[in-house]
Amino acid sequence: MKSTTFAAVIGALTVSAAASPSPTKRATSLTPITVKGNAFFAGDKRFYIRGVDYQPGGASNPVDPIADATSCKRDIAEFTKLGINTVRVYTVDNTANHDECMNALAAAGIYLALDVNTPKYSLNRAAPEVSYNKVYLQNVFATIDKFSTYDNTLLFFSGNEVINDDATTSAAPYVKATTRDMKSYINARGYRSIPVGYSAADVDSNRFEMAQYMNCGPDSVRSDFFAFNDYSWCDPSSFTTSGWSQKVATFSNYSIPLFLSEYGCNTNTRKFEEVKSLYSTDMTSVYSGGLVYEYSEEGTKYGLVTISGNSVKEGADFAALQSALAGTPAPSGDGGYQSNLSASACPSESKTWNVTISADQLPAFPDGASTYLKSGAGAGVGLTGAGSQTSGTKSTTLASAGAGAVTSGASAASAGASKTAGASTFGPGEFSFAPLVCGLVVLVSSLFGGALVL
Repeated sequence: MKSTTFAAVIGALTVSAAASPSPTKRATSLTPITVKGNAFFAGDKRFYIRGVDYQPGGASNPVDPIADATSCKRDIAEFTKLGINTVRVYTVDNTANHDECMNALAAAGIYLALDVNTPKYSLNRAAPEVSYNKVYLQNVFATIDKFSTYDNTLLFFSGNEVINDDATTSAAPYVKATTRDMKSYINARGYRSIPVGYSAADVDSNRFEMAQYMNCGPDSVRSDFFAFNDYSWCDPSSFTTSGWSQKVATFSNYSIPLFLSEYGCNTNTRKFEEVKSLYSTDMTSVYSGGLVYEYSEEGTKYGLVTISGNSVKEGADFAALQSALAGTPAPSGDGGYQSNLSASACPSESKTWNVTISADQLPAFPDGASTYLKSGAGAGVGLTGAGSQTSGTKSTTLASAGAGAVTSGASAASAGASKTAGASTFGPGEFSFAPLVCGLVVLVSSLFGGALVL
C-alpha cells in the first residue's frame, strides 16, 4: 500500500515537471546575443551584424531556405567566403525541421535574424485591426517555439515594412502590439530573452517617428532594437554625401540597438564603399551593422549570386562585398556604445504620422489568445493554411499599453524577480510548476521515510 502511494506521487511529480514550459536547448557553437544599452553583445564582446538577406525564390515564390539542408549547406559555403556572421530570412515553414541547417550555420559562425510572418499570416497595412487576431498570433508564436531553442537565433522581426507611406502609419499600434505580444510569449514560456523588433521601410518622412514610437512607453511594449532599410548610399558616394552622417546625428540619443535590415543601392556599380563607414567610429556609437540586400538574384539586379539548380554562380557584386568586408574588420573594443540613454518620447500626430490612438494605449491582447501564454501555441500551419488576415473584426479594444504583458521570464522568476505590468497581467508565477514540484518532493520524502520506519 505504501509503495503504491509512493509510485502515484512519483508519477504526479513526473507529469508536473514535464509540463514545465522551459525548452531543451539544442547544442550549438555560438554564444547567444543579448542587448546592452544601444548595442548587441556576445557575452562581453560587442557584436556587429555583418550579413546578407537570404530568401532564394523571393517574394513571388516564398519557400523556406533553411528547411532544405542540402541547399542551405551549399549556400553556407558562400557565406563563409563572404565573411558574414548573420543571415536574414523573411519566410520560414514552422512545420519543418531546421536542426541540420541551423546547426550548420552555427558551426560556420552564422546567426539567424528571422521574420516571424508569412504572406498569409501577417499584418495587413490596409486593415491592421482585422488582421491582428488570435489566429495570427498563434502562428507567430508557433514560429517562436520552433526557433527559440537555437542559440544562434539572433533576433525576431515582428514586422517588415508594414508602414510604407504616411497614410499607413495608422498601422503602427498593431505592429507595436505584436511586438509586445511576442516579448510576452517569450517570457511566459520561459525562453531566453531573444530580442524582438521591427524592420522599417526606406521612408524618410516617418522613419524617425516610427523609431521613436517603437521605443516609447513602458519596457514591456518597447522594441528591443529598431532596424530600417536604407538605399541612400549609391556608389560613388561618401558618409556626408549619402546623408548617413545626418542620420547618425538624428539617432545619436537612441537608446536601443539600431541597424540596417537592408542596404546596397544598385543605381550604379556596387562597390559597397559604405561598409567602411558602417563599421567605423563614424557610426558604431549608434549603429550595430547591417544586412546587404540580397544573396540571390531574383530579377531585381540586387543578387550577389545566381542560383541554377544546385549550382551557384558568384557575380561581380559578390566579389565587391567580399573585398569590402575583408578590408573592414569589426571594430575592437565597445565601439563607443552607450548604456544609459533614455527611452524615446512618443511622437505627436502630424501630417506624416497618422496615429490617433493615445500614446499610452495599444490594441488589447486578442480574445482567446491568452491561452497560448499558459499552454503554448501548439503546431503552426507553415506556408499553407487559410490565412489570418481576415480572421478578426474591424472593432479594436484598447487597453493601457502594458496591460497583459509578461515582463519577466524563467531567469527572472528563478531569481525571485517576478514583475508584471499592472493588475490584469499574466505573471510568470501563473505558469510555474515549481511550488507544486517542491510540495510533492516534501510529500514523497515523508512517505518514503514513513515506509522505512514501518
